[in-house]
Amino acid sequence: MPLDRKELSHHVYVVELDRSVWTDNWKFRQANPQYQGMLDCLYVGMTSKTPQERLRIHKSAGRSKKGHKISSWIVEKYGKYLRPSLYRHLNPMTRADAIEMEGQLAEELRKKGYAVWWN
Repeated sequence: MPLDRKELSHHVYVVELDRSVWTDNWKFRQANPQYQGMLDCLYVGMTSKTPQERLRIHKSAGRSKKGHKISSWIVEKYGKYLRPSLYRHLNPMTRADAIEMEGQLAEELRKKGYAVWWN
C-alpha cells in the first residue's frame, strides 16, 4: 500500500560548516578522528520543516514559544549554507525513516572523508 503524503512529512538535510569548527571545538575533532582536512565540515539533521526553514531557525538562534532552545549551537555559530546535492535524493520520508537516515547519512559522509556532526 502506498504511503499517504502526510506520512512523508520529514526531511534529512546537510549544512556546510565553517572549517574553523575543526580548530575551535575539541568535541567536533574528537567525533571525527578520521578527518584528513581535505573535504568539508558538515552538520546532518532531520526536520518536519523544509531544510531551508530549518536552517533559518538554526541561524536565528531559534527558541520555542516556551523559551526552549530549538537550534543546534554548531549550526548557529558555524553554519554556512545547505548542501542539497548530499541529501535531496533522499527526501521526503516518514519520521521513522528520517530518524534512521540521519545517522546513516552522517556515517556515510564520514566514510567519504567529511567531518560530520549530528545529534
